[in-house]
Amino acid sequence: MTELSPRTALAPKRFVFLLLERFTMLAFAGALEPLRIANRVAGRTLYRWCLAGEGGAVAVASNGVGFRLDMGLDETDRDDVILVCGGIDVQGATTRGVLNWLRREARRGRTVGGLCTGAHALARAGLLGGRRATIHWENHDSFAEEFEDVRLTKSIFVIDGNRITTAGGIASIDLMLKLIARDHGEELASTVADQLIYSSIRTDQDSQRLSIPTRIGVRHLKLAQVVQRMEHTIEEPVSPAVLAEDVGMSTRQLERLFRRYLNRSPKRYYMELRLQKARNLLMQTELSVINVALACGFTSPSHFSKCYRAHYGATPYRERGAEGMRLSV
Repeated sequence: MTELSPRTALAPKRFVFLLLERFTMLAFAGALEPLRIANRVAGRTLYRWCLAGEGGAVAVASNGVGFRLDMGLDETDRDDVILVCGGIDVQGATTRGVLNWLRREARRGRTVGGLCTGAHALARAGLLGGRRATIHWENHDSFAEEFEDVRLTKSIFVIDGNRITTAGGIASIDLMLKLIARDHGEELASTVADQLIYSSIRTDQDSQRLSIPTRIGVRHLKLAQVVQRMEHTIEEPVSPAVLAEDVGMSTRQLERLFRRYLNRSPKRYYMELRLQKARNLLMQTELSVINVALACGFTSPSHFSKCYRAHYGATPYRERGAEGMRLSV
């Protein structure tokens, strides 16, 4: 057994997992299992947990697995930590009852966090204003558009006072290892990581996405620099000539570079990035189609609609109507 610090004399800390409908199981399990293993390694109960949800009966994950709940939207204890487990269509799952409960428990001084898209529920409840936070990279653009008062980062997790957010997936493991280390020391956290066969513990300084060379499958410094510039200037696109000049190339050399490694022109690649962001905003926010177009660098709604239809096979208006409002993970 791991020798524990005097802090273990404290009463067990309880985590209340609020399971929203269609929550992501991986993010939830990644937060729960380190707590179980910490208890096992320590040889005593350091952590307790319970599952909560509106109605107090059953919550169903995005993979269709149902979980019997321990409580509804009841009052929590003074030292409880509430973690909102979000997933697909977090907007629909964040009901008025959930929002009121989160606000009430926050007013009572509870530490409140969001796993995966759970940050969206916290922001809707007004609990992240002026705070640093993170959310799954796929939801980053839509979140930034909707909640301008949140200091959104691309870290795998963020702890800002008594507010906690993670990017989803296995980032929950990194978060819980951080909390375990803070509560009971690095040695216990490292032992828990070993039990999980988790050989590389990440911190809140780590970014959630793979590097650009890894994502595009090409290790070419200048190409990566141009792609990064494109990703950062979607709202105000930069001309291929300027992009080429920034990395010390001619426009023709840049064209050849993109054709060779990405099988498309710089202009086409840039357009695909902008349309991908546009699609995320259409599906994940209530922004008007015109505002989506502007956010993605299209000054003409008709041009935006034409480009969107050519790429996705449907107009922005029709696709929004067909797919409805949803958040994907």
